[in-house]
Amino acid sequence: MLATTILCLVVGISDGDTLTARCGELGQYEQVKVRLQGIDAPERKQPFGERDRQALAELTFQKEAELRCTKTDRYKRQVCSVWVAPASAPTGPRTLDAGLAMITQGMAWWYRAYALEQSLQERGQYEFAEHEAAARKVGLWRDSQPIAPWDWRKASRELRQNLSQ
Repeated sequence: MLATTILCLVVGISDGDTLTARCGELGQYEQVKVRLQGIDAPERKQPFGERDRQALAELTFQKEAELRCTKTDRYKRQVCSVWVAPASAPTGPRTLDAGLAMITQGMAWWYRAYALEQSLQERGQYEFAEHEAAARKVGLWRDSQPIAPWDWRKASRELRQNLSQ
């Protein structure tokens, strides 16, 4: 799987799995909307939605990020793994995978529907991190029955359809 790698500054956080980065050279910046590869976080109006957005901001906002992008999604966002320097070494190398960190903190699910877009190693890491977060009951796993974003979106669509009839 060939990925394009670009260095950018994270300038905005939409939700727990989407951010905006400013990429390019001085005077020739481009705003890039990025969907984090391999994760799905609660929607903003969903339980934990705002906490997830804050968690992604703490990891990435106003940091230089290495974006390893593999595709563009149907909403014209770049789908990328996002690598930043960890808080413990803010001037060090970009060794922290923000998506994996979100799962480890219990702030996102591993998005199995797109698992084949990840390497075998990434799939193993993301799956393990999700199982560990659930076992430790951290983040959204504190809820006795956390609702995955894909299920929440489906239920929301069905409710809107029923209300419009």
